[in-house]
Amino acid sequence: MILPKQYRCTHSPSCQCTKGHLNEDVLLLVFQHLNWNPKLVATFSCVCRWFDDFAKRVLWKEFCKTRAPKMMLDLQSSGSHCIDGNWRALGKLLIYCSGCTQGGLFNSSVQIPGHFVYRTRFSRTLGKSLLPPQCRTDVLYVCDPCEHLDQGEEGDVGLFRGIFKSFPTSKVRKVIINKAVPFHPSEVCPYCKARLWSMLQAKIIPQSACIRLEAYEDCIEYFVCLNGHLLGICTLAPLSDSEDAIPSEDSNHIEKKQDNFLPKENILKRRNSLLGGSENGPPPQKRLTNPNQCNIDV
Repeated sequence: MILPKQYRCTHSPSCQCTKGHLNEDVLLLVFQHLNWNPKLVATFSCVCRWFDDFAKRVLWKEFCKTRAPKMMLDLQSSGSHCIDGNWRALGKLLIYCSGCTQGGLFNSSVQIPGHFVYRTRFSRTLGKSLLPPQCRTDVLYVCDPCEHLDQGEEGDVGLFRGIFKSFPTSKVRKVIINKAVPFHPSEVCPYCKARLWSMLQAKIIPQSACIRLEAYEDCIEYFVCLNGHLLGICTLAPLSDSEDAIPSEDSNHIEKKQDNFLPKENILKRRNSLLGGSENGPPPQKRLTNPNQCNIDV
């Protein structure tokens, strides 16, 4: 007979819940009624260690499965356990842009604070374009760049994030290890606090990445952590009004041909029409005023 796994109730010294807790099934129904609101789940986690354990083990898992069911089903298929125990980190990755600091992970000269995003689309197609040809069999989900326009000398900055399926057995990890790429000396993943490898330092950023991200070829950098979380930055190029710009078949974005890049000095002229959400492209990702309204189209 298979016995259900028992979880020991752990309390911190200041915990006031000394008389026991509500039944887990009751709490599950409450948060299901609240549509797994991430703000309330995060607040709930701060009550005590037991609540935090329940949130990491159950609530964040249900939040991820509700917001991105197809993506979660794929990440857990074929016996993959890459997200077991990391549901909170994955939930944060789905709805939170980590920003960047001056001289931090990306050695950028701009300061962009982290923020929630209103709507995010994670795509395997975009993820595939960020992988080198020898690693295209790996599965990587990446979100559309979160646009931060007019960042001074940096121009228009795009921040993107993603997650690998079964990263411990991926070809990307094998290539990085074979090349003996060192970890970043000081920075860690903002989602799970694991150490980071630079894919730029590993020299495995393909030319297709700048085309799909609509960015300058020499202004793309991304890192991957030990748990398979990817985060990157790019300098966005302005869209061209010429006939060389053709619509992509699998998204509402506009793709440029490889030879259609404009001079870097024109970077501040980037698509003002985007700010109004015109048909030339999707509107930039908005900050999430109500975390419960996060829509993830996978």
